[in-house]
Amino acid sequence: MTSSAFSSLALAPVLLQNLDSLGYQQMTEIQAQSLPLILEGRDLIAQAKTGSGKTAAFGLGLLHRLNPSYFAIQGLVLCPTRELADQVAQELRRLARQADNIKVLTLCGGAPMGPQIASLQHGAHIVVGTPGRIRDHLGRGSINLGTIKMLVLDEADRMVDMGFYDDIAGIVSACPSHRQTLLFSATYPDDIRRASAQFLRQPAEVKVEAQHDNSRIEQRFYKVTDDQRAAAVVALLQHYRPTSALLFCNTKIRCRELVQALQQQGFSALALYGDLEQRERDETLLQFANQSCSVLVATDVAARGLDISSLNAVINVDVSKDTEVHIHRVGRTGRAGDKGLALCLASPSENKWVKLIEQYQDRPVEWFDLPVPEAGSQPLQAPMVTLNIFGGKNGQIKG
Repeated sequence: MTSSAFSSLALAPVLLQNLDSLGYQQMTEIQAQSLPLILEGRDLIAQAKTGSGKTAAFGLGLLHRLNPSYFAIQGLVLCPTRELADQVAQELRRLARQADNIKVLTLCGGAPMGPQIASLQHGAHIVVGTPGRIRDHLGRGSINLGTIKMLVLDEADRMVDMGFYDDIAGIVSACPSHRQTLLFSATYPDDIRRASAQFLRQPAEVKVEAQHDNSRIEQRFYKVTDDQRAAAVVALLQHYRPTSALLFCNTKIRCRELVQALQQQGFSALALYGDLEQRERDETLLQFANQSCSVLVATDVAARGLDISSLNAVINVDVSKDTEVHIHRVGRTGRAGDKGLALCLASPSENKWVKLIEQYQDRPVEWFDLPVPEAGSQPLQAPMVTLNIFGGKNGQIKG
């Protein structure tokens, strides 16, 4: 037995049994660093990326503290997006599947309030949701946070970026002062330092550097001017022809303009940015996940929390001003042992950001000439079509 084995932790036996049945033997770095502190009851600031195993870290700590026979909200997890909240809730249910009647409820914007209020009236042990919707329920008096034992702020930096700071503060004020608070963040800017000082009590701190298997990711840089970006993206897509590609832009304006340009060229492309209605966002993600859209153009905030297991290529249409964000973008490809391709466009005005990437990686980036599209080359078309079938008033489909 090693100190990185789950069996070395003083977790509830039912949780250890379930971990064994799931094939979870060894902890990831963030789990090994944070779980002992969480189980001690410490407040915690953890700097870790999506995909590091942080959900299991706070999830196991939360489930360990629950009293299943006390049917009240004992744990609250705040997430920046509905997609991340759904993923977190799903993982919590997996971790709790052998425990007795643990109810996990998701409360997010973009869904009707009525069914959520009814679910709250039936009770839950853990609530996972977005700050805006939780604050709405507080305002209506439909949720009581007075029984919270643990509060988790997941991807706190993105929640702050999206303007949720005041909502979070209002939610925290409705929780008991003696709660345990865990803050997980990919970065640690001044706003997060302010949040930790306001919401946490003498927190322990852990940090896990982004880990990606760069040996399986081919990273190529291309010099462009601003007005060449759309044409450069077309050339790269036609040359490499990925079955699924995630394109990152620094602004939603660039997202919209690029998608429009790609669609005019005949590409199967959709945009993902912060102003989309939840229904549009859900449909876009569904089409991309089902391979009925080959190219997804997104901002970093909108793409946060997306779990895409098989991604052939990432294209950085703009260079990120944050080096860690660049590394996180690139790390979305080449997962699960697959080879990945990361293509980066850089204008002369972005050279300073490229230099920072080189310093971070401790090696120079590799520059390449843009490929010349072959005559008659066809735009990428999605291999699948997604059909949305609605069952009508009674949820029935008749032949």
